[in-house]
Amino acid sequence: MNNVVKYGLQALAYAAFAVVIGYFSTFPRYQHLAPDEALLRLSFKHPGKPVGECRERTAEELAKLPPHLRNKIECPRERSPVRAVVELDGKPLYDEVFRPAGLKRDGAAAGYRRLAIPAGRHTLTVGFNDDVRAKGFTYERSATVDVKPGQVVLIDLVSDKGGVVIR
Repeated sequence: MNNVVKYGLQALAYAAFAVVIGYFSTFPRYQHLAPDEALLRLSFKHPGKPVGECRERTAEELAKLPPHLRNKIECPRERSPVRAVVELDGKPLYDEVFRPAGLKRDGAAAGYRRLAIPAGRHTLTVGFNDDVRAKGFTYERSATVDVKPGQVVLIDLVSDKGGVVIR
C-alpha cells in the first residue's frame, strides 16, 4: 500500500474517533438537578469529644512507668462519633453517625452528603452531637432559607464560629 492510502485511512480513523468523542461529550444530556430543585450539601470535619474523663494516676502507677511516660494525668485517646441530623420543614431529611478516623479512633470525623431539595422557602433545622456522654445535640441551629432552583445551601460544623453554619 502506498503512503497516500495509509495516511488517508489513518485520517479517516482519527476523524471517526473525533466524531464519536464529540457526540458523547454532548449526548445524552446530563442534568445535575431537576429544574425545580436545589442542593443541600452537608460537609464537615470535626473531632468529637473524648469518650471518657481524664484521671490522675496514683504514685504507684507512675513508679511502674518508664520516666519518659510519667504523665500525672491520663486521658483516653478515643473520640466520640459525630451524629448529624437534618430536618426540612419539620420532617426528618437526614440522620447519620460519622465515626472518628484513625486506628485508635482518635482522629476527626468527616462527613459529606449531597441532598436534592425542592426550591422555595424552607425551615432548616440542623443538629450535631459530638459527645457520647451528652444527651441531645451539642450544636443546633434552625434557619429559614429561601432557595432558588439550582442554588447550593451549605451546612458545616465549625466550633470556632459557634457551631452549625448554614449559608
